Amino acid sequence: MKEESAWFSERVNEWVHVVRWGHYGTPVLVFPTAGGDAGEIERNGLVGALWPLIEAGRIKVFSVDSIAGRSWLRGDDPRHSMWLQDRFDDMIYREVVAAIRADCRDDFIEVVTAGASIGAFNAVASLCRHPDVFRAAIGMSGTYDLSDRLGGHWSDHFYFSSPLHYLPGLTEDGSLGPLRTRFVVLATGAGRWEDPDESWRMAAALGARGIPNRVDVWSERHDHAWSTWREMLPLYLDDLV
Repeated sequence: MKEESAWFSERVNEWVHVVRWGHYGTPVLVFPTAGGDAGEIERNGLVGALWPLIEAGRIKVFSVDSIAGRSWLRGDDPRHSMWLQDRFDDMIYREVVAAIRADCRDDFIEVVTAGASIGAFNAVASLCRHPDVFRAAIGMSGTYDLSDRLGGHWSDHFYFSSPLHYLPGLTEDGSLGPLRTRFVVLATGAGRWEDPDESWRMAAALGARGIPNRVDVWSERHDHAWSTWREMLPLYLDDLV
């Protein structure tokens, strides 16, 4: 029930790897953490934690290389990282969603996104920019404000990639209406290396525009760690699908 695919994307000028686990069900696109590849979630036990839902045919899980996240993590020129973040989003929308729909043999099926840390940023950003294809997002232990990595630079590439910054400017005749039919879960632990304020800031930006969302703050024993995300994600997906 596992399948891997790869292609060269001119949008990001890199090879893109996608892994799929499962045979049937709601497609769930799980973004890796900052430096992760498409297989990261399996190596860290997240696919195993989701296996009852996968085996039952309730979800098909997909993951993709964190191409933009690697650039932020490496400390590349922020002007390049901003450009790449924007192109990564376009690649997800134009190429990865097309691959998911082809795999599901359904040209109109909607996708649930999920991710932890910077993966949560990508999960929420994808839904906010493209509510026509993504129906819900689950952000875990999210890092939602990347502006401290810009080194004093700024561009439209970053603005339109960052929901915290562009949501206030959305107009009623844009994607705001469809977004109000979507749902975002913002879950965070209260343990080591966690920052619940990030989730509350993201929730405030969503709520100010009438976009349904919920913040769940887990206990102090839930650190910024895979053990927390293995516990969280199966519960939220069980509710959503």
